[in-house]
Parts: sequence; C-alpha cells; structure tokens
Amino acid sequence: MASSKVSVVGAGGNVGSIVAFSIAMQGLCHEVILVDRDVNRAKGKALDMNQAAAALRSHSIVRAAESYEDIKDSRVVVITAGFPRKPGMSRDDLLFKNADIVSEIVEEVKKYAPDAVLIIVTNPLDTMTYVALKKSGFPKNRVIGMAGILDGARMTHFIHEKLGFGAGQIRATVIGGHGDYMVPLPRYSTVAGIPITDLLTPQELAEIVELTKNGGAQIVKLLGTSAYFAPGRATAIMVEAILKDSKKIYPCSTLLEGEYGYEDITNGVPVMLGSNGVEKIIDLQLTPKEKEMFHRSVESVRELIDTLKNNNYFEDKR
Repeated sequence: MASSKVSVVGAGGNVGSIVAFSIAMQGLCHEVILVDRDVNRAKGKALDMNQAAAALRSHSIVRAAESYEDIKDSRVVVITAGFPRKPGMSRDDLLFKNADIVSEIVEEVKKYAPDAVLIIVTNPLDTMTYVALKKSGFPKNRVIGMAGILDGARMTHFIHEKLGFGAGQIRATVIGGHGDYMVPLPRYSTVAGIPITDLLTPQELAEIVELTKNGGAQIVKLLGTSAYFAPGRATAIMVEAILKDSKKIYPCSTLLEGEYGYEDITNGVPVMLGSNGVEKIIDLQLTPKEKEMFHRSVESVRELIDTLKNNNYFEDKR
C-alpha cells in the first residue's frame, strides 16, 4: 500500500462520505482525512468508517480534521463541498456561492498541501474546476474535475438495460461538460469490444443518450436529493488511478489549451491519469455533429466563467 494521505473536503455530505468510504475500504492510502464544517459529524463518520475498515481488515485509518492543518502533505485533495440550488436561488446566486466556497478551500490547500492533486466535484463542475485552477495557481495537470466517469457509468447502465446482456463488459464514452450539454459518444462505446452501433438501432441509441443526459435528474426526482453512490465511487476511481500511477484513461474535466480547438476553458475529455494528475489529453477525432455538440458544451461552461469574469471574480483583491 502506498504511503500517502487523501483528504476529502465536504466529507460530512453524501458524496464526500462515499468517496472517503471507498478509498478506506480499498486500503488505497494510510490516512483518509475527513474535512467538514460540522466536526462532530466528521468524527462520527470517521469512527463508523474505521470500524468498517477493521471488519474488512483494511489498513487505512480515517481521521476527522480539527482544522485545515490536518490536510498537511495530502497527496490528493477532493473537494465535494458546496450548496445545492434552493427555491428562489438564481443560477448566478448558486454560481457565486459555490465559487466562494471552492476559493476558500483552495486557499487552505495552497497553504497546507501545495503539492496535492485537486479533484473537484462541486457543481457547476466544469466551472468550479476552472475556479480552483485559477485561484490555486496550480499547474493544470493537478486540477481535475470529476464528470465523465460518472456520465459514462450512467450510459453503461442504460446500455445494459436496453441489451439485457454484457454486464461488466460495457465501455461507454461521454465527453463534454457535466450537465445538459454532455456529449455521449455511442461510436466510441463497446460491449466486449463490439461497437454498440452494431448491437442497437439508431432509435435505441438516441433513447440511451437522452436517459444518460437525464440520469441525475431522474435520481433527484426519486430520492429528493442528488445522487451520491455513483458520483462518490467515480471520484474514488480517479483517486486510485493517481495514487497507483496507473496511466488509465478516463474522461475528466481539464483545462484545454488548444486541444479540440479551444483555449482557456475547462471541459470533459479523455485523459491519462497518473501520479502527476492529468499526464496526457487524448484528442479524439470527432464527426461534424459531435463537434457541434461539444461546441455547445464548451460555450455553456464559458458563459458561466464569463459571468464570473464580468464581475471581476478572478482579479487580485489585495
């Protein structure tokens, strides 16, 4: 087991709890630090997780942070903290509220874990990844947004539902922003190496694409809250790839600097994850229709970033 520490900020929430739990149960690192505004809640979850780890005979130790100083020397810091959109709250209200939260956390990470890889889960995901990147000043390879693994998992589930076979053998690819403008790519999706375009009709594929885009909303409608098992597990998969330096390829939100024809924008694309974070961006060859969909995705994120820029959000206030 690698000698390393992972800190999860917002660990008192559902997604943060699942991230921390997954890491601890796999024994991916020696220490998992739970950071939350409610310290007692974090302590209770740490106690519960430690007892689960003991049952599993995992060597990971889970600790609740008394202060941000406890994240010192973390190899990876996961940020899940943020507010959900509430009645009467405009999109811009939520944008600025969560941007402030992410900015405050990043300042603490810079102070205590300046060499960490940052994984952003807070929504709006791609925009918050951009905020974290600009506020931290970290190199772009060390600030990554979790999105495409979750969206790909949702697409995989719906493919299996439609086919009725191939569980565990389905690989689905989704790029673009995490939201209404994600870009599912059926032609890059397979079952045991067989393209799903050979197994499903265009109409069936269109249905799967729509189900994937609405996958999160469907869970909110049923549960009254957003999903947490799948997002948490998807984030833990990214942590594992970084800690193990696996060089595996996953779709993640990263800063584009010429890739796919875009500059100074964060969006979901396939990347190679290793010990340094994003070690390579895979530039897929897209069809004209896919390029159009990806462009819409990029512009939806740029609109939010421009809202922050127009309010001088990234200017040095000192």
